[in-house]
Amino acid sequence: MFLLFIGVGACEKEPAEVPDVDEDDLTAIPYEPTPYTLSVAVNYPKMNIPASNPMTREGIALGRRLFYDPIMSRDSTISCGSCHLQTESFKDPRGISLGVDGRTGRRTSMNLINVGYNSQNLFWDGRSTSLEEQVLHPVEDPNELDHDWAVLEKQIQNHKDYPAEFRRAFGITNKKEIDQKLIAKAIAQFERTLISSGTTRYDLALKGELVLTEDELEGYLMFVDAVPDLPDAECGHCHAEPLFTTFEFKNNGLENIDNLENFPDKGRGEVTGELWDYGKFKIPTLFNAAVSPPYMHDGRFETLEEVMDHYNSGGHRQANTDPLIVPLGLTEKQKQQVIAFVKTLTDTAFLNHPDYADPNP
Repeated sequence: MFLLFIGVGACEKEPAEVPDVDEDDLTAIPYEPTPYTLSVAVNYPKMNIPASNPMTREGIALGRRLFYDPIMSRDSTISCGSCHLQTESFKDPRGISLGVDGRTGRRTSMNLINVGYNSQNLFWDGRSTSLEEQVLHPVEDPNELDHDWAVLEKQIQNHKDYPAEFRRAFGITNKKEIDQKLIAKAIAQFERTLISSGTTRYDLALKGELVLTEDELEGYLMFVDAVPDLPDAECGHCHAEPLFTTFEFKNNGLENIDNLENFPDKGRGEVTGELWDYGKFKIPTLFNAAVSPPYMHDGRFETLEEVMDHYNSGGHRQANTDPLIVPLGLTEKQKQQVIAFVKTLTDTAFLNHPDYADPNP
């Protein structure tokens, strides 16, 4: 019996070694990105999409989810979408946006419709050179999302879903590759899809599918200075078709000051350091302007009527006030006609597009 016991023991195998499993490895997840082609109106320019961030369905879906995810803020209370509401054309109806802990920002958030066509100098002051760079700023701004990029990267690396989504969108092999650059690329892809639908009254009239009312048409003619027997409302020079902006920076005579040094917000000049740029701000698009008050970089005007009153008055002059800011001499009826035309730029389909809505449960 003793010998039998020895024999059986001699036949027992050593336990097999368990191979190390790299929990950060993502290579088992397929990487088969689906190219995405933007659908735009025929009269729109070609969008400048960087070769380093090609559009894919996986990248767009990831960016959309991140855009609406409160994980982007320090205390997970607000997201990009908290200050850029789809129903307001991705603008903030509060005028001056509120960040983490209810902190008040400096300026109103900008309308994001067609933002992908603004390929450089983003924000009211143009401090970012690309959409990818633009995404980086609000995250660490203490009056906005007030987060730390290093901490945010770790949170997303350790998220139950995001590593796989980054693998599918960008082909990373390890979740530690997720960084602020990839996060920004994803959100930028989503933002480039925020394009006007081509179904506004203006668009349909342009295609001959409807006829503008008399007031809308006369407002348009004044907007673009099309006929000599109507006054020029001086709108179309800066809010030029087809995007209704030139993406330039202008001083539009808002401040009653007599010295360029005295601008309460130096705008573009804060970035360039050039005195001539003080008080200049990015020209916003007028698509959906009628449904996304308040207006100007600081939200000072609550209505389009107030905006028209400002421009009709000629504003305030400084050395660098745009020369087209002059008293217009529009009657009350003519001001309302210009507003009637601006309302034809309301894009209801964009405001309700399901692909732009919050996908998070």
